[in-house]
Amino acid sequence: MRGRVRRMRLVGIGYRRPLAAWIDQSPPEVDCLEVVAEHFTGPHAGQLTALRKRYPLMVHGLGLSLGTPGPLDARRLASFRDVVTLADPLWVSEHVAFTRSGSIDLGHLSPLRPDADSLAVLVEHAIEVREACKRRLLLENITTHLRLSGSMSETDFLNRACEGAGCGLLLDVTNVVVNAHNHHFDPHEWIRQLDPRHVVQLHIVGYRVGESRWEDMHADAIQEDVLRVAETALQHAHPEAIIVERDASFPPTSELAQELETVRHLD
Repeated sequence: MRGRVRRMRLVGIGYRRPLAAWIDQSPPEVDCLEVVAEHFTGPHAGQLTALRKRYPLMVHGLGLSLGTPGPLDARRLASFRDVVTLADPLWVSEHVAFTRSGSIDLGHLSPLRPDADSLAVLVEHAIEVREACKRRLLLENITTHLRLSGSMSETDFLNRACEGAGCGLLLDVTNVVVNAHNHHFDPHEWIRQLDPRHVVQLHIVGYRVGESRWEDMHADAIQEDVLRVAETALQHAHPEAIIVERDASFPPTSELAQELETVRHLD
């Protein structure tokens, strides 16, 4: 236990530099921080030492590309591991996605087809990351422009991946809500199809309503329907932490603090 008293369920925020001054004040609404590994390489790495003395941390990855066939990028994995060593996190996480095709960096999270071949690649790479970092690894569901079909459902794919790799699940509630609207399914039922034993952490933020589809821009206040789906997740499983994930259009910190308190009192 580091920095502050651990509550039964931690509630925190993704560390972003526009929020640094507020976070440095140790606001009582913030129990923990999630740091993005790619934001703490090079000259920024030293900041992790100070942050870990004050907050429990989680390390979140964006670019390991767990779904790309072939070996993981050794340089990216080494950089990720270096951040984990400095942060000494409760756990680490990455996306159920690929961001690289061969030597080409796609620059965005692309979905995996839910079939046996994709599952084998994902499980192999997840085990490699978990063993390299010596930490529990969580796998995160993503938003998709296309809903790929395969030999299993997305929820079955996630359940099998967690089971096969010995990993947990970072359930992004907003991603489920966005996908449910765009691909026409019930987000509550989708969540109930997950094995609750795997759900360790939640992500939550508001979505953006576009002209033809909803989008997860990490830039909007949490809407009521997202909160209701989060409640379904909390009733179905018992995650250890909830992270509000805001990347842009930061409101006054008083509004962020209120969002954290709203999330804290969900049941």
